Amino acid sequence: MLGSPVGHSRSPALHRAAYAALGLDGWSYDAIDTTADGLAQTVGEAGPEWIGYSVTMPCKSAALAFADAVTDRAELIGSANTLVRSADGWLADCTDVDGVTGALAQTGIAQPPTRAVLIGAGGTARPALAALAEAGVSDVVVVARDAGRASGVLELAERLSVHAQVLDFAPSSDLRNACTSADVTVSTVPASAAEILASSVAATSRLVDVIYDPWPTPLAAAVADAGGTVVGGLVMLLHQAYNQVERFTGKPAPKAAMAAAVGIDLP
Repeated sequence: MLGSPVGHSRSPALHRAAYAALGLDGWSYDAIDTTADGLAQTVGEAGPEWIGYSVTMPCKSAALAFADAVTDRAELIGSANTLVRSADGWLADCTDVDGVTGALAQTGIAQPPTRAVLIGAGGTARPALAALAEAGVSDVVVVARDAGRASGVLELAERLSVHAQVLDFAPSSDLRNACTSADVTVSTVPASAAEILASSVAATSRLVDVIYDPWPTPLAAAVADAGGTVVGGLVMLLHQAYNQVERFTGKPAPKAAMAAAVGIDLP
């Protein structure tokens, strides 16, 4: 796993559990603190024993730029969280979409969602938006510091034929009303940054918060206290790891073993 910081990541537990369950005794998975500028050298100098890399912030754009081949969704989103060695070089993919899709499924939405609130406009917001569009969302309210910061998400929304509007990153009646009417709210920002929005976001019926450390986040606590359904970042992490394991090993992901490694009960 490449990124910085990576000491808190639960990805090693997920992948090591998968390799053990698959009987891949000689396989290892480690977290390597790496900057975006250092990714090309780290991966470029890797010997043939290196099969693949999980990639987290701030290296996702660098991984996409480094790759020899790119999946359609990674190109669309503009970042990659997975690098896999192939016969044609390094292939980049974005399994973060799978992570958000899996988390959305666990919110208990009975019908395909059509309206969503997306908190944040950074690197995780784009795959979250792609997952929301795949689920059926056609209208999204993006909560961002300013329209300039949200430009990448707005451009992606246009390509996905999703109507998007921007609200200020501040508690407000407009945000509360948007959360009330949304089928789901997805937060992609650090717990401390999102805390000021808790009173407004508490109105949402379903929250997916991509953060898992610390947990619960202020948003998760506010929604749960108000009777809403909350799905946390460990669920997203688990679901994005399934595809990575399958790409790395060529074998079906041992989902039960992976879920147990991070204390998640599969439905």
